[in-house]
Amino acid sequence: MSSNGSRKRTRSERVAALELPPGALGRTWEYLQRGDVLLRLGLCLLTIIGLWVVTTAWSIPLAYHKNSTPQRDIVAKVSFETADPEGTREARSLAGRKVSYVYQHDKDPLVQLRAALQNRIVIVSGAKSLAELDQAVWQEFFPAPAAGKPALNPEEQEQRFKLFHDALATPESLSKLERSVAEAMSPSEQHGLMEKLPQEHDEGNQQEIVVLAKGQPERPQVVRVSDVLIGEADSLKKALAERLDSPEVADRVFAWLRVRLPTTLTLDKAETQRAKSKAIAAVADKLTTIAPGELLARGGQPLTEQSIALLGLEHKAFLAQLGLGQRIAYSMAALGMFVALTVLCGVYVLHYEYKLLENLRRFSITLALIVIAVGLSVLASDDSVRAELVPLMVFGMTLSIAYHRELALLFSAAVALVVVVATGQNLSEFMILNAAVASAILLVGGVRNRRKLIYVGIAVGMVALLTTVGVETLAAQPRATIWPDALRFAMLSVFAGLLMLGLLPFIESLFGVQTELSLLELGDVAHPLLQELVRRAPGTYNHSINVASIAEAAAESIGAKGLLVRVGAYFHDIGKMLKPGYFVENQGHDANRHESLVPAMSTLIIIAHIKDGADLARQHRLPEPIIDFIEQHHGTTLVEYFYRRANERNESNPDGGEIDESDFRYPGPKPQTREAAVLMLADAVESASRALVEPTPSRIESLVQEISLKRLLDGQFDSCGLTLQELATINDSLIKSVTAVYHGRVKYPDQRTA
Repeated sequence: MSSNGSRKRTRSERVAALELPPGALGRTWEYLQRGDVLLRLGLCLLTIIGLWVVTTAWSIPLAYHKNSTPQRDIVAKVSFETADPEGTREARSLAGRKVSYVYQHDKDPLVQLRAALQNRIVIVSGAKSLAELDQAVWQEFFPAPAAGKPALNPEEQEQRFKLFHDALATPESLSKLERSVAEAMSPSEQHGLMEKLPQEHDEGNQQEIVVLAKGQPERPQVVRVSDVLIGEADSLKKALAERLDSPEVADRVFAWLRVRLPTTLTLDKAETQRAKSKAIAAVADKLTTIAPGELLARGGQPLTEQSIALLGLEHKAFLAQLGLGQRIAYSMAALGMFVALTVLCGVYVLHYEYKLLENLRRFSITLALIVIAVGLSVLASDDSVRAELVPLMVFGMTLSIAYHRELALLFSAAVALVVVVATGQNLSEFMILNAAVASAILLVGGVRNRRKLIYVGIAVGMVALLTTVGVETLAAQPRATIWPDALRFAMLSVFAGLLMLGLLPFIESLFGVQTELSLLELGDVAHPLLQELVRRAPGTYNHSINVASIAEAAAESIGAKGLLVRVGAYFHDIGKMLKPGYFVENQGHDANRHESLVPAMSTLIIIAHIKDGADLARQHRLPEPIIDFIEQHHGTTLVEYFYRRANERNESNPDGGEIDESDFRYPGPKPQTREAAVLMLADAVESASRALVEPTPSRIESLVQEISLKRLLDGQFDSCGLTLQELATINDSLIKSVTAVYHGRVKYPDQRTA
């Protein structure tokens, strides 16, 4: 009887137990669950949020810009208020006219006048009869009669004197008179007096004035003009009559004062002007209401600053009446565009620029540059600047230098689209911006000298000028605005080229790339490391120069960066200068130092020049691409000579253990780029060709093919993307270059050797 464990499974069970590889959705889900993938998706999400912020995607942009020309009349969509300059001007003029003029008041003349009156009254009251009184003093109390009115006869004069004298016969009456006059004149002493308004008082309040008492400017008084005019002094006469018992005394005192009242008010022009300015400033701007459907700008005419201001007010009113749902819908649409562009660029990077995803630092920098470029472009699109082309061109050229033109074209087009939408521009502006940026990306190429970027700016300026003329002509823009726009784009392109020239060193440092310009500077033989290599290891220096020559030609034959390979070859063996005597090219006729060492120790010394060279390069701040050449030019190849010697020694020693091949291999890594693979082959071929007894072309060809095949079978080219066709092209170039080095020479009669 069989047990359950040995029971045969049914057909259904066998089918159910069959596990197939996951489908496309399953593989995608597993991929998205990886930590590194989630980190990069998070960075993309932060980029989308950054774009949403810098473009203010929650608000619809104004679709009009200064000097642009609408093809049709623009009318108001909503009702809004705008400033009424004429109404404001009238209101402020009225406010200025209503201002009360300011006068300075000095009451001293009135005080002195009261004292003089008291003196005259004392003289009159002291006389016993009219005959004893000085007639001149008495006549001061009787001003000349009005025309047609007879003068007083002597009897009337005597009678008047008696009434006046008797009323002031006692000291108490004199004191009461003094108090009464002071009380009656108190309002005048407080507010002041003047004959009439001065000529300067032609505007302003004609009914009231502001009085500033002497010594008390902080206590202004508002006074009616009628209360300070001397010609309207009835109030003084009435006040005297109310306070004095004798009508005759009241009349005589008033008659004496009336003709002597002084002007105590003086117009203060500075304070008056200050009051006017304050009143005018307090008047708010007057507004007028624009109803829906009213004309805001005429079609076919360039928009002026006044038109843009009016359209801006209308746009603000339109945004204010939008509901929350409409705002959210617009914001979500903008986010949708950002997500779509991110997916588009991400798919391209995933399939064609995967190394960008692997390098988290460069990936983060690129995403940050996208947000910065969009933000600067939005800021520069203001009507006062209109220089959004500059950040876009710098962004495009930066990506072209750091990566490839295809990636730069895609990313720049996406950024230009975001900027155009965020700034309310139309298809015409997108075509102009995209044409200029694409031209800059295609023309920048290798920057071999400082003039290149200036020439690129000039060339892009011509492209932008012609594109602007063509596009705006198709858009039916008037000629008066086409050429200014075209010249503006041209000048901005040249400026972007000049700006890029200054930013180039920072871009190289940021992305760890080297332009041809910096490579030429780095490859100068006066570099301290190369000078030290010449002094310590002249054979290695000569080897490096030869490798550089043949490697550059080989790299250029497959379209790789020949100049980068040449400069990398200059530095690839700098580690040998620390122990130059252990390398055959520096030994000359001296004894081989490896004869006294075991193969394992010799291998360690030989391999150490990789690490020593990388350390020297980092110490002298060489760029990472050059350090990569130093570390990768031997890959993980076998140090064959000492490996064979170790095997020979092991065979002759019966107690020897098995030799581990990994102990005799370079640490790597294997070449990661086509340029590093070229340098590996050129280095090996140049070294091996020196050992040829008779370097004939056929032997050189056989040597190159053998070294190339050995490296290929050893897997040294697995990580660099080198194809077999490119490998064959490299071999042909190396064969030609090495054959040219060992070319035949003409033997002259006086020479023993050729």
